[in-house]
Amino acid sequence: MLIKMEKIAKRYEMGGEVVHALREVDLEIDKNEYIAIMGPSGSGKSTLMNIMGCLDTPTEGYYELNGRHVSEMTDNELAEIRNHEIGFVFQNFNLLSRSDALHNTELPLIYSGLSRRQRREKAEFALDAVGLKERYHHRPTELSGGQKQRVAIARALVNTPSILLADEPTGNLDSKTGEEIMEIIQELHEKGNTIILVTHEKYIAEHANRIVHILDGNIASDESTTNGKMLLNSVPES
Repeated sequence: MLIKMEKIAKRYEMGGEVVHALREVDLEIDKNEYIAIMGPSGSGKSTLMNIMGCLDTPTEGYYELNGRHVSEMTDNELAEIRNHEIGFVFQNFNLLSRSDALHNTELPLIYSGLSRRQRREKAEFALDAVGLKERYHHRPTELSGGQKQRVAIARALVNTPSILLADEPTGNLDSKTGEEIMEIIQELHEKGNTIILVTHEKYIAEHANRIVHILDGNIASDESTTNGKMLLNSVPES
């Protein structure tokens, strides 16, 4: 079991009111699964992804990642996980505008202890893997939206993480470019990566082998896909 969550809750105080972003979520994800998390805006799907990626902590509940209890980890251990075990891809790319594709890709390696030459070699390999061999020295302003997302994926992969967390990775792309990005993500899954994809688009979610629907902070349903058909397993309301 790669990820095990039991009764995960997340609450915020806003304007004197308590907002329940997540309500006692139970979820298990195996290694090499390809899972999509769907839900409308404000449903809690991004909050769930942030907790999975150790970017946020739950108010209550138990989170076990690869056999380790996350709440017992030190800040340094959490940083190590975020840097080496998990790769992040975001809708807005999050690239440094003044840096070229090569430097943006090698950023996660800066504190790895590798030499400059080793960092560059790994960054070049990652860019080659997403089809950007001819774009090493192009800055974000010189790249299309799809190319920017490819750089973001290369950056997420440069430390060879086992988990890829992608939050609306096609949200700022046209449908054709979005399909190209989804093909890259599919290839990563076939190579052994665990893919956790957050989206509100059904046609994007259907690339996954499993779809979890979040509604009002609860898991409303958990669907497996087999040969293009959905096998719906509804989760009772709590």
